[in-house]
Amino acid sequence: MTEKLYEQDSMLKSCLATVLSCAEDKRGYAVVLDRTVFFPEGGGQLSDRGTLGGVKMTYAAQRGSEVVHYCERPLPVGEQVEAVLDWQARLDHMQQHAGEHILSHAVWKLFGANNIGFHMGERLVTIDLDKELTAAELEQAEDYANSQIWEDKPITVSYLPHTELSALVMRKKNEKLTGTLRIVTVADGDICTCCGTHPLRTGMIGLIRINRFDKHKDGIRVEFLCGRWALEDARRKNEYVWQAGRLLSMKPEGVPQGLRKLQEEVTELNERLKAQTAKLYEFLAPQLLAQAAVDEGGTKYVAAAQEDCSAARCQTAAE
Repeated sequence: MTEKLYEQDSMLKSCLATVLSCAEDKRGYAVVLDRTVFFPEGGGQLSDRGTLGGVKMTYAAQRGSEVVHYCERPLPVGEQVEAVLDWQARLDHMQQHAGEHILSHAVWKLFGANNIGFHMGERLVTIDLDKELTAAELEQAEDYANSQIWEDKPITVSYLPHTELSALVMRKKNEKLTGTLRIVTVADGDICTCCGTHPLRTGMIGLIRINRFDKHKDGIRVEFLCGRWALEDARRKNEYVWQAGRLLSMKPEGVPQGLRKLQEEVTELNERLKAQTAKLYEFLAPQLLAQAAVDEGGTKYVAAAQEDCSAARCQTAAE
C-alpha cells in the first residue's frame, strides 16, 4: 500500500519515500513508493508530475492500493528518494477541479441542473449538464461561482461513513458508495464526495470563465477554464481581437461589425466574379467546341487547360 500524503495535505510539495519496486513498462519505468505526494489520474483530474530522486516522473496511476509512478529512468529498489511535485501543474489542476465543484454547485443551486460528466484535459475542462440552460442563465451561474471565489471561503476535507451522508445537503449522492467516504466541502457551498486535490481556500482558484456551451444529448456541455489557464486564455483571445482590429483599422469593439461588412463584400465580389466568368465562357465556348475532337459516334470531347481554374469555374463553363 502507498501512503497518499496528498489526501491529507494538498499543499505538500515534496517528501522522502522508499522505492518498493521498479519495473520497465511501455510508459517507461513503473515505480512504486511507500508514500507519495503525487496524485494519480482519477475522478476527472489529471495526474501530477515532477521528479523522483531527480529523475523525471511524467505520470502517476492508481493500481489497487498502490500508486505507480512512471519515470524516464529506473530507480534502485530499497533506495530513499525525494519526490518533488511540479507545483505549477498541481496548482493548475486544483484550480480547475475546485472550480468545477463551485460551478457545478452554482448551476444546481440556481437552476436545478445536475453535473453528469466532468473531463479535464490540458487547457480544456468541460462539464455535462442534464438540462439545457441559456447563455443568460450560464452567465448568472458564472457570476455566482466567481462570487464564491472572491469571498475566499475555506475548502475542507473530511471523512465520514456512508451512513451519515443523509445528514448533508449534497448536490449529488452516489448510493453505491459504502464505507468511509472522502468529503470535500466549500464553506456554505458545495459538498461532494471526491478523491481529488483542492486548494485550501476558494480565493486560490482566482477566476472561473465559461468559454462556450453546446447541445449535448438531453442537456449541454459547458467548456470553461479556471485560474491561470483562464487568465492566459483570455489574454491570448484579447490579442486576437486587437490583431483583427488593426487589420480592419477598427477598435476591438468594432471587429464583429467589421467582419460582417467584410463578409458581405466578399459575397458580393464572388457573385460579380461568377457572373463575369459566365460571360467569358459564353465567349470561349464556341471556340472550344470548334476545336473539339469527335469520336466515331459523333460525340464531341472538349479538353482545355486554364490557370487558376477551380472546380466551380469548370462547372460554370460546362453549364
